[in-house]
Amino acid sequence: MDRCVVLVDAGYLLGAAASLLAGEPSRSSIVVDHAAVVAGLRERAELETGRPLLRIYWFDGAPDRVPQPEHRRLRVMPRVTVRLGALTRTDGRWAQKGVDAAMHAELSELARNRACSDVVLVTGDGDLLPGMMSAKEHGVAVHLWAVQAADGDYNQSEDLVAEADERRVLDREWITAAIRARDTSGFCPPVGPRPEFGPEIAAILAAPLPESALPPRQPETAPAPPEAPHPAKNGSEPHPPQHARGVPTPKDLADLGRTHTAPAQHPVPNATLRWSSEKGWADRGSDQADTSGLPTLAQLTSAEQRWADREADITAVSGDPYEVGQVFARRWIARVTDSGQRQQLAGHYPRVPHRIDGELLRYAARFGLLAHKDDQIDEHDRYAIRAGFWREFGIRGSAAAAAQD
Repeated sequence: MDRCVVLVDAGYLLGAAASLLAGEPSRSSIVVDHAAVVAGLRERAELETGRPLLRIYWFDGAPDRVPQPEHRRLRVMPRVTVRLGALTRTDGRWAQKGVDAAMHAELSELARNRACSDVVLVTGDGDLLPGMMSAKEHGVAVHLWAVQAADGDYNQSEDLVAEADERRVLDREWITAAIRARDTSGFCPPVGPRPEFGPEIAAILAAPLPESALPPRQPETAPAPPEAPHPAKNGSEPHPPQHARGVPTPKDLADLGRTHTAPAQHPVPNATLRWSSEKGWADRGSDQADTSGLPTLAQLTSAEQRWADREADITAVSGDPYEVGQVFARRWIARVTDSGQRQQLAGHYPRVPHRIDGELLRYAARFGLLAHKDDQIDEHDRYAIRAGFWREFGIRGSAAAAAQD
């Protein structure tokens, strides 16, 4: 068939791009616009092969082969198929397992079935040499693309380079059209594709402590001896005083927000104080008592809605933490028929009530946000999830209340 196929080793493409742009191969050092990468690959493949694109295969590793947010975004794009190998941690380093074998199998199968006339390989691994040779024996033209090396040298197997029919280099200009080095100059780096969210998190972490949380000013005379800490009830070591933590606690910021920002009873779309009442953050006694009448999303969802939700999660929700919080809040608000329950939830702002917060985080875990975090969602991602929740609640909740009036 007169069509071209692109096989991408994401570990090679993004690792080499990170080395080129950020000086280190860590993918966390770059920000990737995956839609732009896919568009660039398709345009260049069709131009250089003179064939229409059949499909782009994106090979990558993931812990337990659970799709990460970037994989969820990619797999719903037109003409893109994601194939995942395992991602394992050994001696403190992550390594892909099974990706090369999957690329070899796909390349051989495409050539054997004559599914395409040209194959573009974006990889540097010599393990694909047998697959490349097999494809050529079946009459397929093999194009090998390299990412410009940071040191100007080869970053591909020499045997792979020698066997390819055509060779091209994705230079810095091509790479920077879709990938950039992550800005780490601020206190808190930006999250995902939402540039407006980075300042929110930075504002939360940089907010000053309320005076009640600051250490008392000592008189200029001889300082009084420090007060002995109260022993913990369970006999463990006492908690350090608030001012020694370095970053204000959620309870500190909640108090600060009620003093200097909108009242907690009236969440606003651009509010920046959004917290949970999890253990160790705030007193949950009153929170537990006040939330007994609040239904969970599971209680509000019918079997038909549950099926539709899963379909939407698979095909339309990327898994970005901020977006996950928005989707959850949107569904909860749309299915609550009692406006009093919406007002009750709003009264807990800026903390998400514990029983709803737990359900929210369990929902977020479906999108692979537990990966690399020892089965816990990263604290920064938790902020993003709850920020999205309150943002959507402020917008949708106001609209729902206006519709009932």
